[in-house]
Formats: sequence, C-alpha cells, structure tokens
Amino acid sequence: MSIPQSGGGLIERFEQLAEMMEAGCKPKDRWRIGTEHEKFGFLEDSHAPLPYEGAVSIKALLEGLAARFNWQPVLEQGKIIGLTRNGANVSLEPGGQFELSGAALSDMNQVAAELQTHLDEVRAVTEGWGVGFLGLGAAPEWQHEEMPVMPKGRYRLMTDYMGRVGTHGTQMMYRTCTTQVNLDYSSEADMVQKLRVALALQPVATALFASSPFFDGKPNGHRSWRSRIWRGLDDSRTGMLPFAFEPGMGFQRYVDWVLDVPMYFVYRDGHYINALGQSFRDFLKGELPALPGEKPTLSDWADHMTTVFPEARVKKFIEMRGADCGDQVHVNALPAFWVGLMYDQTALDAAWDLVKGFDAETREGLRVAASVSALNGQAGGVKLADLARAAVGLSHAGLAARGLGEERFLKPLVENLDSGTVQADRYLAAYEGPWKRSLSPIYSAARLV
Repeated sequence: MSIPQSGGGLIERFEQLAEMMEAGCKPKDRWRIGTEHEKFGFLEDSHAPLPYEGAVSIKALLEGLAARFNWQPVLEQGKIIGLTRNGANVSLEPGGQFELSGAALSDMNQVAAELQTHLDEVRAVTEGWGVGFLGLGAAPEWQHEEMPVMPKGRYRLMTDYMGRVGTHGTQMMYRTCTTQVNLDYSSEADMVQKLRVALALQPVATALFASSPFFDGKPNGHRSWRSRIWRGLDDSRTGMLPFAFEPGMGFQRYVDWVLDVPMYFVYRDGHYINALGQSFRDFLKGELPALPGEKPTLSDWADHMTTVFPEARVKKFIEMRGADCGDQVHVNALPAFWVGLMYDQTALDAAWDLVKGFDAETREGLRVAASVSALNGQAGGVKLADLARAAVGLSHAGLAARGLGEERFLKPLVENLDSGTVQADRYLAAYEGPWKRSLSPIYSAARLV
C-alpha cells in the first residue's frame, strides 16, 4: 500500500490531472526498474503472525533496521510505520506484511543485489528472535481475527469500506502478498502500448508466479487465491480495464476512469479524513462533503490515484500487479520478465502481436483461468502454457538485447514451463504427499528469511 503522496499544489486547471501522468515520460536512457515485494512475518514456535509491538515484533524490526543500517524512520501519529533510504522504502501492509519498495535502478543485476541486501539486513536484525518471513501470495492458515492491525489511518478507513463493497476486500488487505515492478514510458503512445500488453499478459504473470493454493488452513481450489481475491474486491477500482483497448486511449481517458472511482480519504496534517464513497469530481468543484468549500491539490490527486487497483496501474510509470509473492528467485524473475518485454521495442511489438487479437471476454477469461489453474488454464481458445512460453521467449530475447546478462533471472520461469508446474502445484503435491495434509512444513518450504 502507498504512503501519502507528494504531488504538488492546488489544482487550478483540469488538464493538470493528465499532465501529472505526462510528466512521467522519460527518454529510454532514463528508464528505470522499481521492484516491490511483500512477505509475511511469523513466529517460528507457533507459526502465528508477527505482532506489531513487543520485544519480538514488526516495530522492533523497523527500529533495528533504522539503528543498524541507516534507514530513516517514517512516523504516523508518533508510531513507526516505515523506513526510507536512498530512494527505497520499507513499508507495512494492513496485516503487517513487510514490504520493500526498491529504489529506481537501471538493471536487473542491481535489483537482485538490492533484494539480497534487504533480506540480509532483515536476517541480521532478527537473528535469534525465532521469527521468519514467508514468500507466498496468501497466508495459508491464519484467520482474519489473528492478523495484527498496523497503526495507519488509511487502513482503518479502507477496512470499513472494504466490509461494505465486494466480498474479499479485507482478505486482500490483511492476508495477501504480491511482487510487482514499476516501469517507465517515453510518451503517451508508449504508455498505451505498454499498458495494453501489461493488461493482456497479466494472466501469464498470475499463472507463472502462482503460490497461494492454501487459505484458512486448507486447499482453496485455486493456484492463486490472491488473484481470486482481487476478483471479489471492488469492481469499480479493479480489473482488466477494457477501455484501455478502445480507440482514443491515452492519459485523459485513464484520468476519466480514476475520477469516477469513489474516494477513500483526504490526507491533511498527518490525519486521514474520511471521504469514503465521495467523488473527486465534486472535490474539484469545491463540493466534497468531507471538506466543504476546499479544492484539491495535486498531492490529493496523487493519493487518489493510489486507491485504484487494476491489474496494471498507471501513475508516472506503469505498475505490473498480477503476481503472487514467491521465493527469492521468483521475486527477481518478475521484474526480469517485464523488463524483457517492455524495455526492448522489438520484444514489445512482438508481445502486442501476441495479444492484440484478444477480445475483452478472452482477457478476462484468461485472468480467471490463471487464478484457478495456472499454466493448465485456457480461455477463448488460448492456452496459458502456450502464451506463457511465447511471452517468456520474447522476454528472454528482449533481455539478451540489453547485453547485461539479465536473461539468467528468467531461469525459474523456464523451469516452470519445462515441468508444466508452478510453485502452487509443487506445494499442493507436497501437501498431498510428504506433508501428509499438514501445512506446518510450508513455513520452511516457502521461507524467504
């Protein structure tokens, strides 16, 4: 989840909303890679979630990282809720999922080194604590009532709202983890092409990285329960964005969609003001019930843009949001997969050729099939295994063209394709076999730290 945004001063012209996105355009030599991953902390003796407070806790971990590794604390109402250092952030999801939002880096070698440093630092601080961290898309056993609640005002408001819309919102907030990558675009046309490819191929990412076959202590019938949760969250702010494939797509069309998404909050003076269900269009007119007579700033707009959750999201960059968290090699494989497709024009054009014939029904059908069956899924006559093999091949060629040796990070995806199985399939086989239908072994099998 995002921290309060810094977008700018008062919005004086409607055009400023799209101009904020346009300001993200960068020449290719300035394109960067920003990787984010979330993980579940747990106590080794009981397998219970790591609490926020106490001698062995999330708070103690944040304080330890700040004291030992020169991270700067981020506070809300006097409580430590995150860290910053050299363009990177450590933040907390609603249920205590521990997130690294990496710095904007130039290549996958730097991304992998950053991840290793982060895991090493977490391991150093928690040595002797009897805690670990899981790389899974969903908490395999914990009930909602067991989850710690982070001291963040944004999450209190969202929890209330999620209980009134959709069916799975609080599951998403408190009991899921993802890996995502943020990538740049050079122009409006480049943004549109990349967004269309990203949306159409998110089911491939969901399939290849599926790692959440357990929930509430048993198999859930899906390879990616995290993906299933997103389909039952809030249709007004999630999904595959069919309008993105229509003529006239651009910055303004995306802005129009975000404006129609109901608000969550307005951030003022360190506090989140309840604006649940209210309209940003009314805010622009000075008619927001939460702040009557007040008009928004660009920071308010940047905040609102973080409250939409499509499978690929546009801000001043594009976020790929379809993958479960997994083991360390899969955390690195996710950004490598998308960099290979997005940062080489030949690969990007070929990827668009792969998917440009899909209609909205096929794209949505593949999204569902990926969450249920991973590489065994299909929809509209398209087999996900075939589409994934083609996409990984294009990514490999795109990475090879960069000449940095980054294609080696695709190895776990190639192995998944060769075996026809993904992490979720292998966990399910172990559960039915050597684990003897117990989930206790998963805390070792899926451990990141």
